[in-house]
Amino acid sequence: MKLTRSRVRLLAATVVLAVPVAGLVYYQSSAGSSCARCHEIQKSYDAWRGSTHRAVACAKCHGDLLSVDTSFHLGNLRRLLTHLRGRQREPLRLTHRDLFPVVDRCKRCHEQEFAQWQGGPHGITYAQVFLDGKHNRRRLLMDDCLRCHGMHFEGSIRDLVAPLSAAGPWKLAVPELANRPAIPCLACHQMHREGQPLKRRPATQSPIPGPAQELHRPSLALFDRRELTAVPVRLLALPQMKEGARVVKMSPDARQGLCYQCHAPLASAQAGSGDDRTPLGVHEGISCLACHLKHGQQTRASCAHCHPRLSNCGRDVEKMDTTFLSEKSPRNIHFVKCLDCHPKGVPPKRQQVRPAVAAP
Repeated sequence: MKLTRSRVRLLAATVVLAVPVAGLVYYQSSAGSSCARCHEIQKSYDAWRGSTHRAVACAKCHGDLLSVDTSFHLGNLRRLLTHLRGRQREPLRLTHRDLFPVVDRCKRCHEQEFAQWQGGPHGITYAQVFLDGKHNRRRLLMDDCLRCHGMHFEGSIRDLVAPLSAAGPWKLAVPELANRPAIPCLACHQMHREGQPLKRRPATQSPIPGPAQELHRPSLALFDRRELTAVPVRLLALPQMKEGARVVKMSPDARQGLCYQCHAPLASAQAGSGDDRTPLGVHEGISCLACHLKHGQQTRASCAHCHPRLSNCGRDVEKMDTTFLSEKSPRNIHFVKCLDCHPKGVPPKRQQVRPAVAAP
């Protein structure tokens, strides 16, 4: 059979289409096990099989042959060449450039949580953090900034922003990071963390009593840029905070161990020092998460949860002079005490009179 020009074109098109389709079918038929054909990925694959995301195929988070992002395919080609040259690193880790596509895919399943995070303070971008003139003139940028802001960045602060002075003007050495999140989902979550998938409870099954309910998902963990690993919450101890020489009462909420990694006090462990916000006074002993929503950090409804219905004086606390109402208030909501509002003495608790119930 003579190969005409049209037949050659048809054959070439068939090969071009057959390779990705065959690869896709091969991947899907293997249920993801094909990802572990390279021994560098075997450890991550084994961890995924025991994780809360084991029902989610690898391609759903990491992309596949049909991904339109050219950088994804170039990254795979780069890793393949590294493998063939025998220069592979184990265990295999996501690079900084590979992180953001994975984060963008989180919203496919966690749409509400993603929107809350993106609209909250933890959704801050690299430009908002490192090009903040007011902050940079007051505090010199240093490597420790990357411990919380940009913990996945591969390099030092000199590789990210210049100049390292209080004069400015400041510019990002990596301009493409300007609108990227400095505290992405993987800063506080490890996707391959061992655990059971979240399941919908049958309507016929009795509800789980409060004390037995899950406090947080197993994925909750801090990414430590020094060790390049995620540390689970159960290993993040709560610090012993002090007010002067007095030891402050702490909530046993284990999730706070994650909060304290960035919102930490100075070496003196004094409440309110450094970036610490440990509650004192009337709010001493309550958890950070009692007022701050875990993803968006919004606090709008936190006061209404307890006040004024359960307040001793019955006043609407949202109209009182606290930082909830004014940032210049001398009565910071984290540290306000009864005597701050009642210098002449705390009034006795009002007796609640319940309406009489008519006899049947």
